[in-house]
Amino acid sequence: MATIHSTALVDPAAQLDPSVTVGPYTIIGPNVVIGAGSTVGSHCTIEGHTTIGQNNHIHSYSSLGAAPQDKKYAGEPTRLVIGNGNTIREFCTFNAGTVNGGGVTQVGDDNLFMAYVHLAHDCQIGSHTIFANNSQLAGHVVVGDWVILGGFTVVRQFLRLGAHSFTAMCTLLFADLPPYVTCQGQPASARTVNAEGLRRRGYSPARIAAVRAMHKALYRENLTLEAAKERILQMAKDKPEVQADVDMMHDFLSGVSPKVGIVRSRRRSVD
Repeated sequence: MATIHSTALVDPAAQLDPSVTVGPYTIIGPNVVIGAGSTVGSHCTIEGHTTIGQNNHIHSYSSLGAAPQDKKYAGEPTRLVIGNGNTIREFCTFNAGTVNGGGVTQVGDDNLFMAYVHLAHDCQIGSHTIFANNSQLAGHVVVGDWVILGGFTVVRQFLRLGAHSFTAMCTLLFADLPPYVTCQGQPASARTVNAEGLRRRGYSPARIAAVRAMHKALYRENLTLEAAKERILQMAKDKPEVQADVDMMHDFLSGVSPKVGIVRSRRRSVD
C-alpha cells in the first residue's frame, strides 16, 4: 500500500503505486493514477482524469487536473497527463484539457515548475524545461524541449515556443518564439540566441555558429520570413552536422500562422 498520511483523503478507486507517498490534508480523486517513486506533499488536490508518471515530486498546495477555465467546458472527461521525473513546486495549477483542444493537457519528462506556475487547458509541454516562479500559460500553448521561462513570463493562448528558447523575467509573449531565440520585454522582442544553454547541452561550436547564422537570417539581414526560411535551408548543404538544427528551425517557421507571426526584433521587423 502507498504511504498515505492519516489526514489525506484518497478515493479507493485511485491507482497509486505502492511506493507513492501522500502528505497531510491532500485530496486525490477516483480517476487519478500516480506512478512509482512519486511523492505528493501536503494540502494538494489532484482530481479529474489525471495520470502522473514515475518519480515526480509534487509540493504543497498544488492543484492538478481541475476543470479547465473555459466557458465551453461541459464536464467532458478530458485529461491531464504528466510524464516522469518532474518537480512541481508550491501552488502550481495544471488544468485538464478541453474537447475542442484535443482533450488533454500534456507534460513531458524532467521538467522543473517553480512556485505559482499555471498551465491552462490543452497546453503541451516538452521535456527538460524550466518554468521560473509565476510563469503563466494561457490555453493551447505548445512549449518545446529545453525551454526556459523567466519569472513572471506570461504567454498568450495558441502560441508556440520552440526548443531551446529562453524568456527573460517579466516577458509578455504575443507571438511565436522560434527555437534557440532569447527574448525580453512587454511585448517580447528577440535579443540573441541562447548560446550558453546550447553549450551546456553539448552543442559543438559549429552547431552554435549555425544557430547564430539562422538568427542573423531572421533578424539582421532585412529578409522577409519566407526569404529567411529559404536562406536557413541552404545552411546545411555544406555542413551536414547542422542538418537537424536547420530542419527544426525550418519546420517551426513553416508552422507560423500569418495572424500570429514570430517575436520581432526591435532592430528589424520580420513579416
